[in-house]
Amino acid sequence: MEIIRFAELRSEPWRNGGGVTRELASHPKAASSQDGAWDWRVSIADVSKAGDFSAFPGMERVLTVIDGELLLLTVDGAEHPLEKHRPFRFSGEAAAHGALPTGDIRDLNVITRTGSFKGFTSIIELSKKRAHPVFEGQLAVLLQGQATVSAGNLSVSAEAAETAAASVADGDEAVPAPTGPEALNRYDAVVGSDTGTPEILGRGFLAVVSIDRVTASSSAAG
Repeated sequence: MEIIRFAELRSEPWRNGGGVTRELASHPKAASSQDGAWDWRVSIADVSKAGDFSAFPGMERVLTVIDGELLLLTVDGAEHPLEKHRPFRFSGEAAAHGALPTGDIRDLNVITRTGSFKGFTSIIELSKKRAHPVFEGQLAVLLQGQATVSAGNLSVSAEAAETAAASVADGDEAVPAPTGPEALNRYDAVVGSDTGTPEILGRGFLAVVSIDRVTASSSAAG
């Protein structure tokens, strides 16, 4: 189970100097979050003044305000008032300008290479009674509230269990058992997995980012 701790992330200035970004994840991993060598990136940005957004040619963006009240985003001349927790999709090539009529904001950015990947952001309200699973290809970010994450039960066949037991008996190293619940701090991110799928319990709001690979058939359908 992998947790990305927001407090440990390095902040980097925007390419145009208009804000600061902390990268949660990217693929492939690049030396700098701003060099554009990746095919997708998930990051959190602080916006403290009005100004132009960085352009990402050949990319598509999904932007969600996660702190603050309102971002007034102008994309290719069209004005879009973006309220908190309402994802908005637009072209990375577009001329985009942000204004802050109610003060500073923080936003969650999902940027994907057009034709290769498609990004989606959903805002989920957490429950203390029913865990929310985080699957392979997903990243779950705690936006507010209190929550814990634990690895789900691993489904092991009787044959596999017998093989593992024989290996331990022969002196091989045992496979570690799933760890107990770990507390999440605000903006910590949980990396999804289909093996021992992480499960999040708590109260508050979670952003679930999904990165889907675009296949030839889906491109044709689009």
